[in-house]
Amino acid sequence: MSRSGQIWTSIVTSFALFMVTLDNLVVTTALPSIRVDLDASLASLGWTVNAYTLAFAVLLLPAAALGDRLGRRRTFAAGLGLFTLASAAAALAPSTDALIAARALQGAGAAIVMPLSLTLLSEAFPAGKRGLALGIWSGVSGLGVALGPLAGGAVVEGISWHWIFWINVPVGLVLTPLALTRLRESHGGARRLDLPGLALGGVGLLGITFGIVRAEALGWTSATVLGTMIGGLLLLVAFVAWELRAPEPMLPMRFFKSRAFSATSGVSLSMYFGVFGSIFLLAQFFQTAQGYGPLEAGLRTLPWTGVTMIVAPLAGIYSDRIGSRPLMATGLALQAGALTWLAIVSAPDVAYSSLLVPFVMAGAGMALVFAPAANAVLSSVRTSEAGQASGATNTIREIGGVLGVSVLSTVFAGAGSYASPQAFTDGLVAALWVGAAVLAAGVVAALLVPGHRSQVAAAEQNAAADAAAADADADRAERAPREPAIA
Repeated sequence: MSRSGQIWTSIVTSFALFMVTLDNLVVTTALPSIRVDLDASLASLGWTVNAYTLAFAVLLLPAAALGDRLGRRRTFAAGLGLFTLASAAAALAPSTDALIAARALQGAGAAIVMPLSLTLLSEAFPAGKRGLALGIWSGVSGLGVALGPLAGGAVVEGISWHWIFWINVPVGLVLTPLALTRLRESHGGARRLDLPGLALGGVGLLGITFGIVRAEALGWTSATVLGTMIGGLLLLVAFVAWELRAPEPMLPMRFFKSRAFSATSGVSLSMYFGVFGSIFLLAQFFQTAQGYGPLEAGLRTLPWTGVTMIVAPLAGIYSDRIGSRPLMATGLALQAGALTWLAIVSAPDVAYSSLLVPFVMAGAGMALVFAPAANAVLSSVRTSEAGQASGATNTIREIGGVLGVSVLSTVFAGAGSYASPQAFTDGLVAALWVGAAVLAAGVVAALLVPGHRSQVAAAEQNAAADAAAADADADRAERAPREPAIA
């Protein structure tokens, strides 16, 4: 691809990614205003978050498969259009039911945009020069996470909650035509849509994710939670069995034979489990235990989430030079150390200066994982399979985040409560220790990722396989018109 094409691809995919990652967290600080304005119940407020999360986590893998089959550029633009339309519907929602429905559509649009943004970006750059682009992509993702609570607090306090959704509309209206005119169309290797795989995988993930989301409210042993999670697990087993014999599977099971792919998936799962479950509680700590407003709380978490946009591009560059393994292992170790530090010093009256260093450590650690993990996954598969690999690793990552929030919330409820600042801190500290342990386990997974030479060799082998496949397709196309005459 030309230099200008690479620049346009980076701009369009990065802005689209920023929009969907920002919206994942921006609504959290608006919930009190939404409750008053729409007279919403506590359960309805929970579903304004969960509807987005469920649709997003469940549809990541099917959306990547649809992009491979129907065209990645076309599907990406459709996802942007759906997200933009759903944002307008959420801003205009007259009731909580309408808002929940709009949030589910937003999650569906985001599930299309996120994996395809990574696939389109990876196609625009050769394997050896992909690190910087992935670093920028990761930094933009981190910026969206960083500004979510902050932007939500600022908009709600300055205007109204409706504008946290309206701000997406002009961005989406600009990006959608740019995606159609500036991005290059591409397809995956599969020529047919794996409908049984779509059904089994989608419904199975829905059961697992729904059970995790409801576990906090109903308990992990409730009939609803156990029933949906067991049903979802059985469907995922059936999905694996089908994919192993499907002629053109939605998710080739041979991906998991690659140590790079499997170990990096374990890294992503553990990081999102430990970090996002902890951020969920720490963002509330400043408001519940220390009495700050939404905007002030968002500003105080900025060193954690904001440092990712500085470190992530550098991590992307160095992942091309030294490989992904040392960066990911260091990043997870930094995050585990940061949560351990926070668990030791946290108290209702702890000074913010005591939290600043571990916040920066955790943010830098996140940034050291984002781009190197994406690079490791994409280097382990062919370019034509990037959409499938991206969808799979994003699904695993998001399930880790959902699981982390639910499990750490359960740990929090068992050790503390919202009754007082000290009770909240007791629950927070218990949850932080669990998060630190999961991140430490992620260090082990990171050390299982092959080294730099193996990563480069795998990328070269996959590039050669892509070239051979392209030559074979060209030969078939050239012979096709002559075949009837020979017959």
